[in-house]
Amino acid sequence: MTGVNRLSGAMSPYLLQHAENPVDWWEWGTDAFAEARRRDVPLLISVGYAACHWCHVMAHESFSDDEVARLVNAQTVPVKVDREERPDVDAVYMTATQAMTGQGGWPMTVFATPDGEPFFCGTYFPKPNFLRLLAAVSKAWREQRDAVLSQGRALTEALAGIKPAGTSASLEADLLDAAAEQLGREHDAKHGGFGGAPKFPPSMCLEFLLRHHARTGSDRSLEVVRHTCERMARGGMCDQLVGGFARYSVDARWVVPHFEKMLYDNALLLRVYTHLWRATGDPLARRVATDTASFLVNEMTTPEGGFASALDADTDGVEGATYVWTPAQLREVLGPDDGAWAADLLNVTEAGTFEHGTSVLQLLADPDDADRWDRLRATLKGARDRRPQPARDGKVVAAWNGLAITALLEFSRVADACGSDQGAARTATGQARQAAELLARLHLDGDRLRRVSLGGRVGEPAGVLEDYGCVAEAFCAMHQATGEGAWLERAGALADAALERFAAPDGGFFDTADDAERLVSRPADPTDNATPSGLTALAMGLISYSALAGSTRHREAAEQALATVGPLVGRHARFTGWACAAGEALLAGPLEIAIALPREDGWTQTPMVRAAWRSSSPGAVVVVGEPDRAGAPLLADRPMVEGKPTAYVCRGFVCDRPVTELADLGRLVGAEAVSGI
Repeated sequence: MTGVNRLSGAMSPYLLQHAENPVDWWEWGTDAFAEARRRDVPLLISVGYAACHWCHVMAHESFSDDEVARLVNAQTVPVKVDREERPDVDAVYMTATQAMTGQGGWPMTVFATPDGEPFFCGTYFPKPNFLRLLAAVSKAWREQRDAVLSQGRALTEALAGIKPAGTSASLEADLLDAAAEQLGREHDAKHGGFGGAPKFPPSMCLEFLLRHHARTGSDRSLEVVRHTCERMARGGMCDQLVGGFARYSVDARWVVPHFEKMLYDNALLLRVYTHLWRATGDPLARRVATDTASFLVNEMTTPEGGFASALDADTDGVEGATYVWTPAQLREVLGPDDGAWAADLLNVTEAGTFEHGTSVLQLLADPDDADRWDRLRATLKGARDRRPQPARDGKVVAAWNGLAITALLEFSRVADACGSDQGAARTATGQARQAAELLARLHLDGDRLRRVSLGGRVGEPAGVLEDYGCVAEAFCAMHQATGEGAWLERAGALADAALERFAAPDGGFFDTADDAERLVSRPADPTDNATPSGLTALAMGLISYSALAGSTRHREAAEQALATVGPLVGRHARFTGWACAAGEALLAGPLEIAIALPREDGWTQTPMVRAAWRSSSPGAVVVVGEPDRAGAPLLADRPMVEGKPTAYVCRGFVCDRPVTELADLGRLVGAEAVSGI
């Protein structure tokens, strides 16, 4: 049996994976809704993404099965949705799924009326369960139509009632201190992180705690970050051969990963490890940051210059097949002596730590012979490269590329400032610039963003709030890295478009624009999930832009937006980490550091520039260049004093006197800036 191939022209690699299914899939859109009305059948809305293991399982068990396909095609209009391409559609139906079942996840399976109103929601169903569900839904649609429609209307009305929070509380020091204290109490003192299995990397909370430590000197906040970062880095969730992190650990000890690798996780973790390295000089943090930056550059870049969305969890239908080893395989590749040494170092046992006697590589302690490990690591990587490799979702997502650009530029600054691998720093900067230029050229249309592109072709879905926030912050980072005014101008245009099109009456924001496609409800979730919420992503962008451009209007908008999240911070610190991190930036000023130099001076060789880049002050912005550089407001009317490199440090638009001595700059931006790392 062969389905109607409506997905062959899709932009989404996930939809293309289903193009040959016997299920007659439709893409999300008005045509599918019209077909459901014409046939008088419900919609089956199936939501997933390309790197999702259980999405592949359900596709193999059910959507590739002729028996299931006959029932689906006869009784529904099936619609396939890539949650990464359409996060707005995903958000609406995930909220419905969580409201109906108490939990959510992917694949997400929703039955809805021809108007899109959900009346039954779930996630993964094995084939026998799915067949029974199809029969039950079909019978209810035929024989209990009024009850089905009533349930759909009731759930839709409930969804419509979920609005941005109506109360507010400014993110003042006492509230942020309480959030840090709550995270300290919830920290897993044995294994790091928060909660039990499955355990996700708490990147946004860790960034907040680093910023909280920078403001308060809290040893507890720093210890939570140190402990969690070390345990994640030494476990199987971290790729010990090429760098980068898997999506999450299926256990509480970070041993066995869910093997998919997401761009956003690695971008956020790169930022955390970079900032931990900057704050402490921790050699493990330095190594992991360098490896993660290399992973992004070497494994995730697309031919067009952007960053791909994900690497699949499966290889040829087997989860983790590319990555796991047995002692015999190590001996075969490395020889008996080196193989035994590597097995002991990497905790590869005869019993195995994964499935079928295989083990995920861990590095529970530093090797006693670093040169030997470097040599064996390269050999193992070469052997692994000859294995079948997981598929890659080459889709470029605007928001996630924004996160990667910002993280790589911050890594590059710290690597330069700390005298680390200058080649890695230059490579990171160059790749970040290529990705930023791709976004500006392909995704940006005036002051509006498109969400995705593939193969140099931009898709139809409009950017959502997280796209505007993350890309605006990335463009601010590009302005700092280059001194070029065009990047700041683009960031300001995105910030203004977001303020105009996404704003909610209470000072918060919706996740979709006022002229976006109308769904059964307009999503507005201020809490962090796998990525920062749209509201807090925008707040970060607004804070950076306001500091660089000297705009009180944009700062006030950020303050108002974060105040709408304030009531959640005290109760749910683990899900508001990015808001708390933004709040720390506001409390810190953030610092605005302008360093006036002669035009010909090399930036990275100037001690003052290195000192500024070493500052851990939350959210600090740094612009370097000749006085009155065009397009750089922080350098306007900022002359050099006595012909020397001169630093101007301001906090919340209030400035200290200019300084020309390194020690004076260190006093203004943080002692670690001149102490060396």
